Amino acid sequence: MSLPRLTLAAYRDGILAADRVTLARAITLIESELPTDQILAQQLLEAILPFTGRSLRLGITGVPGAGKSTLIEALSAQIEGSIAVLSVDPSSPASGGSILGDKTRMEHLALSPKAFVRPSPARGHLGGVARRTRETILLCEAAGFETIIVETVGVGQSETAVHGMTDCFLLLLLPGAGDELQGIKRGILELTDIIAINKADGDNLQKADDARHAYSSALHLFAATAPPIPPSSPARP
Repeated sequence: MSLPRLTLAAYRDGILAADRVTLARAITLIESELPTDQILAQQLLEAILPFTGRSLRLGITGVPGAGKSTLIEALSAQIEGSIAVLSVDPSSPASGGSILGDKTRMEHLALSPKAFVRPSPARGHLGGVARRTRETILLCEAAGFETIIVETVGVGQSETAVHGMTDCFLLLLLPGAGDELQGIKRGILELTDIIAINKADGDNLQKADDARHAYSSALHLFAATAPPIPPSSPARP
């Protein structure tokens, strides 16, 4: 049985008070496709917008099995302050359902009092993120989370939508998995701020070093990215 819908004031006050139950319900409201929910969701976004734009946003993408969830857990141990992790799971093209298993792969982080982990289904939305990921980021910022990490679906070159939502975009790769060939392709490589080659231990160490050299050479072929937005700029949408 579903919980009754809250009022606009209850959603707003609960989010600003960093109440995680209210935040979770607000994200469910944002993701709803019911017309009545969409109207309330838009009103809620307008109400919390003045309290957004104060977090550090990090986007992480990579092929399935590259270790994105493990990396996020390791990073969270080094990050001070509160963390919100928004993971996007692939959806079945037949049923539309998702396993939403990222939370189980971040066992320690999911139990941390400083963290909020929210998996969402992609539901066929392209770009590696869910349809309402941008709005969910705003809700988490209004709730006071200082660092927001967006973990994409992990399907390859098309995962570029998260670049426009984050301050830093990290691409995680595996050594010896054929990824070196992607180094000559434009697309996601032009948008990443950091390229990390994971699982570079044991027999993979030489393969990882070879991949690093391949990407370093390929990146010299790309034009420099635009300069960062100065701190005095208006808050991001």
